[in-house]
Amino acid sequence: MEASPSPQPNTKPTTKRSLMASLMDAATTTLGRSSSFKEDTYHLSSLKPAEAKSLQDFKSLLSSHPSDKPLSMWGIPLTPPDSADERADVVLLKFLRARDFNVRDAHQMLTKCAAWRAEFGADSVVDEELGFKELEGVVAYMHGWDRAGHPVCYNAYGVFKDKGMYERVFGDGEKMDRFLRWRVQVMERGVKMLQFRPGGVNSIIQVTDLKDMPKRELRSASKQILNLFQDNYPEMVARKVFVNVPWYFSVFYAMISPFLTERTKSKFVIAREGNVAETLYKYIRPEFVPVQYGGLSRPGDLENGPPKPASEFTIKGAEKVFLEIDGIEAGATITWDLVVGGWDLEYGAEYVPLSEQSYTLSVEKPRKIPATADEPIHNSFTARETGKMVLSIDNSASRKRKVAAYRYFVRKPSM
Repeated sequence: MEASPSPQPNTKPTTKRSLMASLMDAATTTLGRSSSFKEDTYHLSSLKPAEAKSLQDFKSLLSSHPSDKPLSMWGIPLTPPDSADERADVVLLKFLRARDFNVRDAHQMLTKCAAWRAEFGADSVVDEELGFKELEGVVAYMHGWDRAGHPVCYNAYGVFKDKGMYERVFGDGEKMDRFLRWRVQVMERGVKMLQFRPGGVNSIIQVTDLKDMPKRELRSASKQILNLFQDNYPEMVARKVFVNVPWYFSVFYAMISPFLTERTKSKFVIAREGNVAETLYKYIRPEFVPVQYGGLSRPGDLENGPPKPASEFTIKGAEKVFLEIDGIEAGATITWDLVVGGWDLEYGAEYVPLSEQSYTLSVEKPRKIPATADEPIHNSFTARETGKMVLSIDNSASRKRKVAAYRYFVRKPSM
């Protein structure tokens, strides 16, 4: 890839900022700085002496559990305690950390969680057909992994602004209970992807899309989901990323921030509309980010194995970048994907034959891609002559820096 930036302007733009904009930036900055959560490694050697003692006391307390009623969690036996099973230590440490290593409180939480799982049938819920096909891949779903290997769960409740959809899902108590069961089903699918071993992947990433979310209507469901997860899935979330955040969320966060623990705040990341792709790329590679969030991953892409990695780059404000893919043989077909976070720029593609006697071909005439574009560029071209494909991304009309990614596939000509 070759990038050829145009000259940068010497003057810095001046803008007037409102009080509301300043509050939003203050909240965003606070979240950005606090998103420094360091996940527990679950190595016993990393525990403080007091924490190690709490773990041993917790095991001793569990050893008094009736032997005819063995206790297990997510398929991991917890009683009788097995010192050789590191998975059990990971589970117990999750409950201990959720209760600040207070053994009695952690034991009470574990006992209540076990009772809830038995009553709810949580171990078998993943195999149930709950009748929410229209919500799968839309409202809550597991999709890909982050750069550290954590499974990623996406949540988006904007579809419920439609009153008909809302009534079909939350119209009465029975429907609400079925929805909550479905939401637990999604969570259990994520938990099944975890390793439960020291130094392994022991938590998920949650991305919550607040765009068009009907706050008042979903208040009851949101509260029940939150309570269920807080009580029964301790330390299962390594990071919570909020995207398409409205202005009032940032102001609200700035107000409640002093009342949140540092550990809770350290898991939060916020991305306002127009800054979603840049935020997600920090944690998730573009080929795993769904197309609606500025990535390259379409529904079903991950069903056939890992996707081809994308190349990432940045386009500065007032810059024009050329991506050159050379060495294309005559008769070969090249297919490419390109996405730019926030778009609002001009894109074009041309094919340049190697022979100086040939003419450059316009494959895609330069056109403006709006900021509202929610699909990456996807195109293909079969070359008649040996040459190179040149993709142009012109950000000259914008002062905003943008993240971008692309990948290509070349199918050689058949003999």
